[in-house]
Amino acid sequence: MASEEPVFADVTIGQSVYDDEGNELGSVRGVDDDGFYVRSPDSGEALSLTQARDVFGTAYVMWRCWECGEMGEIGDQLPANCPNCDAPREELYYWAED
Repeated sequence: MASEEPVFADVTIGQSVYDDEGNELGSVRGVDDDGFYVRSPDSGEALSLTQARDVFGTAYVMWRCWECGEMGEIGDQLPANCPNCDAPREELYYWAED
């Protein structure tokens, strides 16, 4: 039996993800070399940045680069690329820093 080649797709943060039968699995919350991370629709409502700051207390919600570890403040959205190593947005994820 021949093994199937993996199928790779472009995904973006916030994009809805579905199984083969068309059922929504959740939305993409992060991407790395191992794949992507999904927030389940059953895991509760997504927090706004203001709500997240309330949950984390004095922590700041920031972005962090998987490639180089650079961190920065989140404006209206994540930057298009890491300003330190030029990694694409898919390499950035949300981070709580205190």
